[in-house]
Amino acid sequence: MSVFLGLLDLLFPPRCAFCRKVLKPGESGMCKKCAASISRTNKGGAQSGDFFSVCVSPLYYEKTVRDAILRFKFNDTTVYADIFGKLIAECVEENLKGRYDLITWVPLSVKRLKKRGYDQAMLLAMSAALKLDDVAVELLRKHTDVPAQSGVGPAEKRRANISGVYCVVDEELVRGKRILLIDDIITTGSTISECAKTLKYSGAEEIVCCTLARTRE
Repeated sequence: MSVFLGLLDLLFPPRCAFCRKVLKPGESGMCKKCAASISRTNKGGAQSGDFFSVCVSPLYYEKTVRDAILRFKFNDTTVYADIFGKLIAECVEENLKGRYDLITWVPLSVKRLKKRGYDQAMLLAMSAALKLDDVAVELLRKHTDVPAQSGVGPAEKRRANISGVYCVVDEELVRGKRILLIDDIITTGSTISECAKTLKYSGAEEIVCCTLARTRE
């Protein structure tokens, strides 16, 4: 098996998720240069919003981070889930430890999932949960497909676009629980707020969130 894996690495050498340069021995997911140069948020760049107590993010959604996330979402580079999940897990450990009972994610609609072939937020949540010695549980479903938030416009239009499109899978799982909600990015917070509202209306005690990246303050 090790010979086979070595041959794969020779034919398809692992690359940094951010700069895409071939990784050197001892590097995993991200090269040392990017690890040292990519801008990190201060204390998770914590922000609050409607229906969620706090959202933390390890990175800013800009430059190579933005490009890497877009490749992850749209170009089938699901291998990035490992390093992205590690970054999320570290951020959760540093800022949200002990504040949640269940881990879940912001889901795609069935139509979008069929088109893309995978749910990037689910991959992030599962990867992060594994590194936190936990599991991610499906608590939400997106029952209505709507235009992507990125193309809708200002915050008020984004809130209207996403209103009422989520439902809880099983209220018994949610009732009285503190929930960690994971997604790839937070910009206006409309999507996370809508998911948090859906969970709160189904009896969740509190919602805390972590995204891989956020926009600048």
